[in-house]
Amino acid sequence: MKNVWKFSLIASLGGFLFGFETAVISGAERIIQRLWELDSFWHGLTVSMSLIGTIIGAIVAGKAAEKYGRKPTLTFVAVLYLLSAIGCAVAPIWSIFLFFRFLGGLAVGISSVAGPVYISEIAPAKDRGKLTGLFQIMVVSGIFAAYLTNYLFSGMGDEGWRYMLGIMAVPSILFCILILTVPESPRWVLLHRSRAEALPLFDRIGQVPSDTIPVKKVEQVNLFQKAYTKPIIMAVLLAFFNQMVGINAILYYAPRIFEMAGFDGENAYLQPIFIGGTNLLFTLIGMSIIDKFGRKKLLLTGAVGMFVFLLCAAFGLRDGGTPYLLWYIVGFIAAFALSQGAVIWVFISEIFPNEVRSQGTSLGSTTHWLFAAIVSGLFPIIVEQISDGAFYIFLFYAIMVVLSFVFILFIPETKGKSLEEIGEATH
Repeated sequence: MKNVWKFSLIASLGGFLFGFETAVISGAERIIQRLWELDSFWHGLTVSMSLIGTIIGAIVAGKAAEKYGRKPTLTFVAVLYLLSAIGCAVAPIWSIFLFFRFLGGLAVGISSVAGPVYISEIAPAKDRGKLTGLFQIMVVSGIFAAYLTNYLFSGMGDEGWRYMLGIMAVPSILFCILILTVPESPRWVLLHRSRAEALPLFDRIGQVPSDTIPVKKVEQVNLFQKAYTKPIIMAVLLAFFNQMVGINAILYYAPRIFEMAGFDGENAYLQPIFIGGTNLLFTLIGMSIIDKFGRKKLLLTGAVGMFVFLLCAAFGLRDGGTPYLLWYIVGFIAAFALSQGAVIWVFISEIFPNEVRSQGTSLGSTTHWLFAAIVSGLFPIIVEQISDGAFYIFLFYAIMVVLSFVFILFIPETKGKSLEEIGEATH
């Protein structure tokens, strides 16, 4: 079991870089807009370019992880993160910056599939929620680290954004080195090679393969068939609502939101640190109780909190700003982290049967990032070009929470079940 935690933690470093890459642009976006004189459309594209790469990464991740294995895919991800960090930091012109932002997004998309799939496949059923949740914990740790370094580098003038983006090279190098020490997923080896090759890997993680795990796939199984309709619908809708409640727009544009509420420049960079810290704390709480209380209870409870705080934020922004905005945003982040944030990658990676898990997780991740790109790309256009745009967009997020609550009522609970049992139940 000790090895399982170690390998899961290493695989989760991709999640740390995922979170860092996601949030770091919040500190640089206003400077970059001035530097390259971008209007609201091109500025929105610049911020969401990473998300375009993420969508493509999520689409190809399933096939790559299935064909080449989980470990080689994660190794490729580590290299992409490193190239993106260095390239964004030294980019002399806008187009080159966009290219390396795209590479970073590609890494995020692939890691959002390969990381949770790898961890779910090496984790025992009783601890799978916690172990797969390590990935999400590292995501929010990366977000917190990005907000912290953004604040530290914010006083360095117009070149500070290069340090904000370039510092990601340090954890990227660490990930490149450590990922080489983990074994391949024994379930993947069992499906693609032989039981004889898989048994030593199962032994290394202290497990015995179940007789219900298929051995040696003859051909690629097509995800889009009637047998997998239920898990497909659940994964797509959970990923859809995860983004439509506005989480990534708030993370990407946090300093700007606080400026709209009347905070000065330095405080606008400081407030997101509280957001990142809250995100981390409540994700840790969510991960500590996910295997006890279950996925569904966390989702329903969190939805109530998100709705309340989004409404408060909406009306606060409509009234021209409020000193309580920080508490409203922190409240929303806490509710999200405890529910959607803690559950999404765990649930999506476990509801598909073994033979289509990487494809199903890829579909869920693609949906997640597609709507993240749409929501984040539209945010600056709406708040800059529509009167009371901030009010209307936060009100829209609150309505989406209500719809997500209705959807969650119909999903099954998966806590304490083996992957094979869940696969049979969701057929």
